[in-house]
Amino acid sequence: MHFQWYPGHMTKAKRMMQENIKLIDLVIELTDARVPVSSRNPDIDELGKNKARLILLNKADLAEEKWNDAWMEYFQGQGFSCVKVNSKKGGGMKSIHAVIQEACKEKIERDRKRGILNRPVRAMVVGIPNVGKSTFINSLAGKACAKTGNKPGVTKGKQWIRLNKNVELLDTPGILWPKFEDQSVGMKLAFIGSIKDEILQRTELAAEFVKFMQQNYPGVLAEKYSVEEDGDAYGILEGIARSRHCLVRGSELDMEKASTLLLDDFRDGRLGRLTLEYPDQI
Repeated sequence: MHFQWYPGHMTKAKRMMQENIKLIDLVIELTDARVPVSSRNPDIDELGKNKARLILLNKADLAEEKWNDAWMEYFQGQGFSCVKVNSKKGGGMKSIHAVIQEACKEKIERDRKRGILNRPVRAMVVGIPNVGKSTFINSLAGKACAKTGNKPGVTKGKQWIRLNKNVELLDTPGILWPKFEDQSVGMKLAFIGSIKDEILQRTELAAEFVKFMQQNYPGVLAEKYSVEEDGDAYGILEGIARSRHCLVRGSELDMEKASTLLLDDFRDGRLGRLTLEYPDQI
């Protein structure tokens, strides 16, 4: 199964980010805590070099806590500030302002020595589609400043948002990169919904997810859907379709509907807290 999605607006968005980086003190990069490395655009490191960096493990409530802690340690070891957050419910958000000030303390000190007082930190919020950038900004601001949606591609242009006298945020569209060198990265991004479902073979993707669950979280699908887990992936999908009455034309199994149900259950956390990649794999 081949994964790729790089529509034209992403090229335009990348160019816009490159033009604006000179105005920026801090790059705030949102990742999905379930796939913290696969959900990082490798172009961001080049874009943000010589800038203060903050990585947010968003949707941390959907990932296993022990792996959230391991990933925090990993990124801090790489020289990044790192915070685990749940933008939708507000978890971890109270610490963000203090972390921003800490990450930019050298810049603030430079300004002070030059006699520049109270100039706000300007932060660019970046990340791939569907990691929750707009939800994060709205949660941090305490009001709806940015458009949100549960599908990739909602934010199309840039917008500046003044949080308070200390911080201004530049919201940017979610961008992927032109080619996935490792197709397993594309597959994980498809699992979390960062690649448009419409361009994917949904049943094939769900079968790959079943294989991952068999290997890494045995018993979860059996308990959730009352299916036998020792068969092949497509057999298990058929069991899910049967269990959830996903039928067409009376009694024929609707595999597409069962696949959508399974992937939605994962994305919304109804299968429990799951982490799809681990620091010792890097």
